[in-house]
Amino acid sequence: MSGVLPRRTAVIVFLAFAFAYFLSALVRAVTATLAPTLAEEFTLQASDLGLLAGGYFLGFSATQLPLGTWLDRHGPKKVALGFLGVAVVGSLVFSVATGFSGLLAGRVLCGAGVSACLMAPLTGYRRWLAPTAQMRANSWMLMTGSLGMVASTLPVQWALPLVGWRPLFWGLAGLIVLSMVVIAVWVPHWGGASKATADADPPTAGSEHAPEGYAMVWRHPYFQRLAPLGFFVYGGMVAMQTLWAGPWMQRVAGYTPLESATGLFWINVSMLCTFWMWGMVNPWLLRKGFGPDRLMAAGLPLCLVVLLGIIVAGPQAGGGAWALFCVSCTFVSLSQPAVALAFPQALAGRALSAYNLVIFSGVFVVQWGIGLAVDAFAAAGLSTVPSFQAAMGVYLVCNVAAYAWFLLRGQRHNVPQTSTP
Repeated sequence: MSGVLPRRTAVIVFLAFAFAYFLSALVRAVTATLAPTLAEEFTLQASDLGLLAGGYFLGFSATQLPLGTWLDRHGPKKVALGFLGVAVVGSLVFSVATGFSGLLAGRVLCGAGVSACLMAPLTGYRRWLAPTAQMRANSWMLMTGSLGMVASTLPVQWALPLVGWRPLFWGLAGLIVLSMVVIAVWVPHWGGASKATADADPPTAGSEHAPEGYAMVWRHPYFQRLAPLGFFVYGGMVAMQTLWAGPWMQRVAGYTPLESATGLFWINVSMLCTFWMWGMVNPWLLRKGFGPDRLMAAGLPLCLVVLLGIIVAGPQAGGGAWALFCVSCTFVSLSQPAVALAFPQALAGRALSAYNLVIFSGVFVVQWGIGLAVDAFAAAGLSTVPSFQAAMGVYLVCNVAAYAWFLLRGQRHNVPQTSTP
């Protein structure tokens, strides 16, 4: 594969993109820590918090289809730089908001602006790295995202009394500008795909020259098989990690804001360690014949059992239970590089962005939907704890249905095995 980068260059490119993705994850998750402060200052209800956090993912999702086309056409460097400029504007808008509409506008702009921070490098890795290295790089990119989420918990909670939440977003805007400089200097320019790399694509990719648009992606049986998992399980994991684990710990388990931030801190630390581990063991697992499909089929029932246990335990389920749930959901993260490898390089950007659209549409729906469900059950006469339990029960049913679809579709179609070293 002539497009594969030398090892040293690949490490430098990874670090450049990882810094930007660290910041995007920090911006994404910070609402969980700021939720009590924002709710008090702006008199927000549960549904308002769900919409505010989901607004990030609404903006994120709205850009995914054009993003995929632009990535395939212009490459990761140009697209990432253009989008990060929007994130700078979004952070500044959020920092000066005087009402809910201003907060929501800032979150939507932030979501749109950082929407290329994972898709851009994964598109590049499809050409620049060997298949097993792609699996490792995907896990370690998610690890840097977890590091950003760690930074959004206790460090933010400690900084709030000192500087307030508005200056935090001024600082984030400055760091995003710095990440743009790093990408501009370190990431190589995008060239046209060579015939050699086109010939190296898997047989399922179709023709050597991929058609325009997304029709081939939407119709692909493997994409259709993974879509419900991406929407409910992957999207729901992010929704819990970035919003609802915090309110559950405070309103159901009785945590203080500081205890909740500490719980979120350890949830994200556990995710960081888990993604580091996935990056270490993925090449070995592939050599032993444990591909993404096999691992997801075997591992995802654990997250369903853990979620059921959280619902039943109610106030006894705190930060440790949510950490176990998020860790057990990480099996579904293997689906992203699997989707990329199921398509030719010329379609990689669109395939990844389409799947990311599914994931983050799920985040938006789950975040806002759980808020609506909590408020609806409360309006029906349930107290706070049963309202949260009932809302999570609805979410569990959706996850079970998505996993059943994955298994049933797997009997009809399976993606070709990822090549091993």
